[in-house]
Amino acid sequence: MSNFGSGLIKSAVPRAGVEGGEVVIACEAYDTSDYSSCHVWFGDQRGKLISASPDRVIVAVPDCETGVAANELKLEGASGTTATPFTLGVKLADNLHPVANPAVDRDDGSIYVTLSGTRGQKVPVSIYKISPDDSVSPFVSDIVNPTGLAFNREGVLYVTSRYDGTLYRVSPFNEAETVASDLGVATGVAFDRRGDIYVGDRSGTIFRVNEIGESRPFASLDPSVAAFHLAFGPDGDLYVSGPTVSSFESVMRVNAMGEVTKFYTGLGRPQGLAFDAEGNLYVAASLRGHRGIVRITPDGNKAEIVLSGSSLVGLAFDDGGNMIVASTQKVYRVPMGIKGYSVY
Repeated sequence: MSNFGSGLIKSAVPRAGVEGGEVVIACEAYDTSDYSSCHVWFGDQRGKLISASPDRVIVAVPDCETGVAANELKLEGASGTTATPFTLGVKLADNLHPVANPAVDRDDGSIYVTLSGTRGQKVPVSIYKISPDDSVSPFVSDIVNPTGLAFNREGVLYVTSRYDGTLYRVSPFNEAETVASDLGVATGVAFDRRGDIYVGDRSGTIFRVNEIGESRPFASLDPSVAAFHLAFGPDGDLYVSGPTVSSFESVMRVNAMGEVTKFYTGLGRPQGLAFDAEGNLYVAASLRGHRGIVRITPDGNKAEIVLSGSSLVGLAFDDGGNMIVASTQKVYRVPMGIKGYSVY
């Protein structure tokens, strides 16, 4: 709790956010007598006030320039200003088109993200690299509609194309080499501990692809309207999300035998998935009407939004405790202090 003269902030939920996310501030005796003086600041950036009363304020996180960060939220009213800790994610890149998780290179921390385009659209650069110094550069040009990204144990980047149903491997010369084809509407991609590759065909099939490119169906699910997103958990099971037209959807769990069960139900349009080292699952989704990154406990019994943001499609963790978050156009780095899980 914090109090610097304009009422008491009891809580801010969630404690982190990126552009468009909604933050609900519970407060006590917040002075709203002069509404024109009521503001919420994320560092030096002013948020959009959605509603305000003496005990509750709702604010939208502002669109900030690239590189702008903040670690404090300030509630300004007619009688003064109140502050509380809050983590504002730093925008790294804009004018992209991610449709799934970004990928982080464990060797140097570089981030890879797609400019996927509309179906069949060949863009000049389809995958970009964000270097550790946050510079953005072209990486791959010859994959149409790149969708899923994942690194194998040796640090080689694999990419799916939902356009031609192909799984590609990016060569040391940044050229796309075909690994497997005829994978339907190929979307999500993930590696298991043995190095086998799993590719989600949003028509309803999860394929398993071995190291020499042979593929066979592994599991069947309901079709998705957007993409299948895949992630292996510390328990060795494969977790899958695939948004449909429902607003009350499930994350599915697939065991080693390809048997499918529901892990957690109650999300709106669940997309990208990632685990932390403690076994919590993070999902880009809506929960009880609020969009952001949802954290689900390892037993699948509890869920809460830990980062607020609009149009989020994916996430990944780097080795510095940062959450790398992708929306439909932008990529952010958010220092959450979370150690991510890797199958390797």
